[in-house]
Amino acid sequence: MSDDRKPYLYDLHVELGAKIVPFGGWAMPLQYESGTVAEHLACRSDAVVFDVSHLGTVRLAGPEAFDQLQHALTNDLRKIEPGRAQYTHLCNERGGVIDDIIVWWVSEDEFDVMPNASNTSGVLSAIPGVDVTDTRCVLAIQGPAARAKIAAVNSEFAAVPRFCVRQVRWRGHDLRIAGTGYTGEDGIEISVPNEGAEDLLREIVAAGITPAGLGARDTLRLEAALPLHGHELSPEITTLEARLGWVVGWKKDDFRGKAELEAEKAAGSSRLLFGVATDTRQPLRDGATVHRHGEQVGFLTSGNFSPVLGHGIGLGLGDPSLSDGDEVTISLRGRDVPARIVSLPFVRKAS
Repeated sequence: MSDDRKPYLYDLHVELGAKIVPFGGWAMPLQYESGTVAEHLACRSDAVVFDVSHLGTVRLAGPEAFDQLQHALTNDLRKIEPGRAQYTHLCNERGGVIDDIIVWWVSEDEFDVMPNASNTSGVLSAIPGVDVTDTRCVLAIQGPAARAKIAAVNSEFAAVPRFCVRQVRWRGHDLRIAGTGYTGEDGIEISVPNEGAEDLLREIVAAGITPAGLGARDTLRLEAALPLHGHELSPEITTLEARLGWVVGWKKDDFRGKAELEAEKAAGSSRLLFGVATDTRQPLRDGATVHRHGEQVGFLTSGNFSPVLGHGIGLGLGDPSLSDGDEVTISLRGRDVPARIVSLPFVRKAS
């Protein structure tokens, strides 16, 4: 782990009792003293804070920024406007997903493009921007009580609507806040200059928001059936195979991978994302093969134990004929585990 980059708030995470592990080239908190399951359940019932500073920020500004993003990314920015955020993909020529990205449209001609941890350099090669990752921290406050509790820190934070972006002045620092997240719950993400990050995280925790690590972030996103790059998305997995055709701007001008995605849409995908659940507490694991009537029909891309449901769940790629209720078996560590195909998401956000 000595070769991994330490986030700016590393020492504070250690002070708060974090277990640090390598992740995407970074040394990040996996969990704190309460443990992954407790942090997961706190997010589903109350509010937690994640440090997601390992995600990249590529900043584009100027009159050409809009057109540059339109040409590079799958989604159509004309669907939104300044002050909004949009989920999108950067594809290769065959429609495989190099990265899935959130774009924060900060102001008329300024954008923050948020790649995954290990993909910032690849995004920079496709999008002419400035890597400002090392200048800021990103804190994600998530859960049904997230807005009520963060309002004790600053009411303007809590007022940022879902998938909107606002700039807020706090303690002499210019913050960027988006109504986004990766847990299936309501919440916000705050981009704060490094100089204000420690004070902000301390105030967030003092407001009764539980620190949570990447272990809980992964089980939460799995319950919500949110794709993870390197699992449900990759250069070998297309946007359509992941059932994310809604992030493609079919009516806009050419972008990388558009022709292949159009051909796949016309012909139909040879494999599609599916969800699977068991009746046991055995965690499912990516790479396990899925069988129906003795024939392999797919494989798992992600799997784990669901703290909310109390049994194993998984996402996979497989035969498009798989449908809800189908009985299957999962080959897991040398034994067959009975399971069934289920609708997604596994868990919906708290009302």
